[in-house]
Amino acid sequence: MSQDNSQSNTQDNAQDNHLDLNDSAATDGNANVEITPEMQGFYQRADVIIGVANSQLGDEAHSGQVGASLLYAAARYSASVASIGFVKGDDFAKEKDDIVEFYVKQYRQMLSDNLTDYAQNFDKYINIDKES
Repeated sequence: MSQDNSQSNTQDNAQDNHLDLNDSAATDGNANVEITPEMQGFYQRADVIIGVANSQLGDEAHSGQVGASLLYAAARYSASVASIGFVKGDDFAKEKDDIVEFYVKQYRQMLSDNLTDYAQNFDKYINIDKES
């Protein structure tokens, strides 16, 4: 793949694996927004991954350790996804800064949205955690 196409390829590959963060349903918690099958699949995949992470909690690992492993796994998977479509490692390496910028921007938005949601629903989420 040529270098000219590599940045759009990275974004296309990444966008195939998550929702468009400009989609108001993904970011503002608006209950009046229709949840599409694509969005439902996105959230179901995330819930499965969260379930796997939660299953790792115990005497051997606390939430900080599991969270660190989850971040590492996300970074490894994202690097793999970003590499799809490149023919040469050198071309891929040239796009590293753009790839990192793309994923950091996506993560920052998702983290911000989830922190806002958690703060707005804090009592509800805390009660759920205590029932487990």
